[in-house]
Amino acid sequence: MGTRVLVFVDESNVLSSVRALGRKLDWLRLRDHLAGADRGRELIEMIIYAGLPPPIPEWQNEREKKNKFLHWLRSNGFLVVAKDGSPGDGKHYKANIDVLMAIDGVELSVEMRPDVVVLVTGDADFAHLALQLRRRGIRVEVAATPQTLGTGLKGAANEVIDLVPLFETFELMNPGE
Repeated sequence: MGTRVLVFVDESNVLSSVRALGRKLDWLRLRDHLAGADRGRELIEMIIYAGLPPPIPEWQNEREKKNKFLHWLRSNGFLVVAKDGSPGDGKHYKANIDVLMAIDGVELSVEMRPDVVVLVTGDADFAHLALQLRRRGIRVEVAATPQTLGTGLKGAANEVIDLVPLFETFELMNPGE
């Protein structure tokens, strides 16, 4: 029986950190890297929390693009939790998935009983979730880039996985992407 792993991904956080390095995100390789089958680990689920552009006409194209991508994720075995965003200023929209990810983090961990939970985010707001899971005897690993890792989260985890070496092996973004 391997070490059972449950992975929670803050999609916008990981996306901005990989883009900061000028790379495209290779979701399948990220999953393999975190699942750690080569280290005798067994992935229960990798759950991706994603905000969708608001369901209003001016966001229609972006929304369709994002839905296609989420469909690709689902068809590749990822569990996707999407939330409608609300219009922000100008070219931005807000879709705060933190609360969903935190509640699911506790609930699903209690139900699925993983040995390890990997939080793929640098957002310090998840420090409390990390501590809640550790209090239940679950090992918590945080996967992020040092540039995005909040200090409170670093201190709350059992281990921090630096994603930079992995990201640097990903394909470079084309200019204007």
